[in-house]
Formats: sequence, C-alpha cells, structure tokens
Amino acid sequence: MTLLLDLAGIVPPARLITDPLRLLAYGTDASFYRLTPKVVVEVADEDEVKAVLASCRRHGAPVTFRAAGTSLSGQAVSDSVLMILGNGWTKTVVENNGEAIRLQPGVIGAEANRRLAAFARKIGPDPASIDSCKIGGIAANNASGMCCGTADNSYQTLASMRLILADGTLVDTGDAASVAAFRASHGELLGALEAMGRRVRGDDALSQRIRRKFAIKNTTGYSLNALVDFDDPLDILTHLMIGSEGTLGFIAEITYRTVPEHAHKASALLLFPDIAEACRTVALLKSAPVSAVELMDRASLHSVEN
Repeated sequence: MTLLLDLAGIVPPARLITDPLRLLAYGTDASFYRLTPKVVVEVADEDEVKAVLASCRRHGAPVTFRAAGTSLSGQAVSDSVLMILGNGWTKTVVENNGEAIRLQPGVIGAEANRRLAAFARKIGPDPASIDSCKIGGIAANNASGMCCGTADNSYQTLASMRLILADGTLVDTGDAASVAAFRASHGELLGALEAMGRRVRGDDALSQRIRRKFAIKNTTGYSLNALVDFDDPLDILTHLMIGSEGTLGFIAEITYRTVPEHAHKASALLLFPDIAEACRTVALLKSAPVSAVELMDRASLHSVEN
C-alpha cells in the first residue's frame, strides 16, 4: 500500500491535500524558504496524529508539523509530509485563578492572553507575531519575543505537557497515571536521558558552557540546558521538546505557569551622542525594572527620516 492510500484511510479526502496548486501554497511560511510538500494532512485529534505518524513511520516518510506558519526561519515547510492543525485544537482551560493555563496547540497566543486578562495575568512568551501565531509553534520554537527574555519563555514557564512521540505513545505529564504508564513502557528511553544528564552534569566545563550559552537568549538547536537543569528524565524530555521544532514529537497540549500583566507600563525614546554611550546606559538599566531595550543606530534612524 502506498503512503497516500494509507493516509486516505485515516483522514477524509477533504483533509488530504494533494493537488499541485494547494501544495505550492503550503510550500512556504512567513520565511523566504520554499519546499513543496508531497502531501498535506489536516489532523483533527490526537488519534489521527498517532495514526498519521504510524503511517509515515511504516513508509519511511519524514513529517513536519505546522501551526500558524508564521515562522521567519522555515521551520514549517517540508518536501515530504506536512501535518497541519484543523480548527478543533483550541481548547483553553484557565486554572488556579489565572496562575496557570492549559492550551491546545491551535490556540492563538493573543487569545490565551485575552482569556487571562480578567486575572491580570498573561503567558510568558511574547513573540512579535502573538496576534497570529499559535501555541504549538510558540512552544515548539521556544518563541519569546523582545520582553520575556530567558526568564519567562516557554522553557521557564512550562508546568506540564501532553505529547505524542514518533512511536505513537501519548504521555500527559500532568496526569500521574499517564506518567506511571510511560515510565513503565519507556524505561529504556528515560534511562538513556537520565544517564545523559548525569554525564553532562558531571562534566563541569561542559555544564558551565551550557549554562553560559542559555543565560542569554538562545534558540539554536535543542534545549540542552534541560540536561543540567533537571534530574528527572521526564522533565528533561519535556523541556527538550521546547524549541525542538517538532523533531522530537507532537505537543498536543501545554500548561503554562502564567506571569503578571502589569496594569501600568511605559516606553521611552532616548537619544545618545554615540553607540558607546547608549551601551553604557543599557548596563545601568539592568538593575531597573526594564523589560527590553532596543538599540537603533544612525543607519536605522536615517532609513526612516523621510
């Protein structure tokens, strides 16, 4: 049986895109990269995700996940199987008077914040595209924007995760029974992660380098800081999922610890005689309650003068 016939037995024809024109349309995201997928599969629920992953595994076909497609770096394009979300992945549950929020990957970031507004809370990540990007992409790319930095991004504010691995296994780290079952069925995987973490933490030079690299904003490669930040292999796994761009599994749901949404905010435009003076001021502002500082040089200002 071919891959297409296999997939046709999983999702209805309306959600299996094979015509050249629409495949071309799905061949790019907000970046300037283009890869034309062989097929686009719109999944409606977790069972379909597991079935599609199983089919692609049988046929040796790579899978790329796509949420809103707002990526500027090409994470949401594929020349193989492109899996997209249907309209049903929008479940939102506010917990503990806004202290936490449980979200499916199809929820738009700004919508999550609208649900939290009554509690004067918000999700930590604040990507520039928050009005259009979706939670699945925010978490999978560890998208953080200008203000949340390394303190309030998805990695730091992750409370629990419901994820599907390539072998079709689903684990919900917020559910004790699911965690116990996963530890029993995937002991070898968790043991390998635990051993890897021990080796990395036992290497002082490597541990210090990883901490130094992730003390600044860093979304290049996997979140290797999980190996030094956590002892529990399940915590390591879920935090490796953050920023993995879908290569380690499918994030079916994520629970964030929320952060305060301050009622009063201000921004300012400051002019300096030279860049050196501006940079010295940035160092002084580090001890002040300033969320972000953006430097515009003379060339930037000149580009918008007229």
